[in-house]
Amino acid sequence: MSVTDILIALVPALGLGFQVICMQLIGGKYTNKVMGMAIVTLLVGIGVYFIKQPVLTPALWMGAALSGIGFCIGIILQVKSFSLVGVSMTMPISVGEQLVGTALVGAICFREWTNVNQWLLGVGALILIVVGIALTAYQEDSDQGSNFKKGMIYLLISSLGFVAYASFPTAFHLGGWDMVFPQSVAIFITMLILCSFEHDSQLFAVKTWQNMATGVCFAIANLGIIFSNEINGVAVGYTISQLNVVISTLGGLWILHEAKTPKEVRFIITGVILVVAGGVMIGITK
Repeated sequence: MSVTDILIALVPALGLGFQVICMQLIGGKYTNKVMGMAIVTLLVGIGVYFIKQPVLTPALWMGAALSGIGFCIGIILQVKSFSLVGVSMTMPISVGEQLVGTALVGAICFREWTNVNQWLLGVGALILIVVGIALTAYQEDSDQGSNFKKGMIYLLISSLGFVAYASFPTAFHLGGWDMVFPQSVAIFITMLILCSFEHDSQLFAVKTWQNMATGVCFAIANLGIIFSNEINGVAVGYTISQLNVVISTLGGLWILHEAKTPKEVRFIITGVILVVAGGVMIGITK
């Protein structure tokens, strides 16, 4: 594996990690943040369509639409969680839950774990991830308020959405490049509908256009993972992309200056290490 291959594999991790930091620095309502992403996603999808010109079959539209809807539910609730429990807590829990969910769906529904070694490695990975999630959720103040509880519920539902986003393309046997355009259409339309229910949604306010920078980060990550999977294989591409949790979590602590006690910081960093280790182990099983 060359240095170039490693750098390509790191692109999705950098894109997803800085996407979170970027949207929090720009600010605005959650509707501004997700709509900025959706607009850029649609524009990139249109560009990819004219370059790749995929055959848009009913199965492609169906799988891409279900995946896109899952993404919208996932990202909206994840962004809402940022204001409830902070980025440094949200991201490792979110990524950890996604890893557990996609691993279980892959093992049980798609039969990706076919021998004893894969199951032993996979179950060990899931245990590490669950312990890591528990550590990142630790709070020194035992009185965990309504924001914490609401944030954890949002994250659970959000992770289910992201698992659907990751799983439906496999279920419909869809190629990465073929799916970019119909998925982007589904994301834009779904985001528009869901955000319209928000009071004073300000869908196309100034902050929405500024958050197109967030969409650029996501687009780089989305296209980067397709390139990486083609060059490095899914196991390596998937595993290295999970390093985004390191960037986003440390960014929440050091760039966004989220308030944490020294003990909570130690727990969060330890939890992140365990989540990443679990992600690497799951990557090895693929």
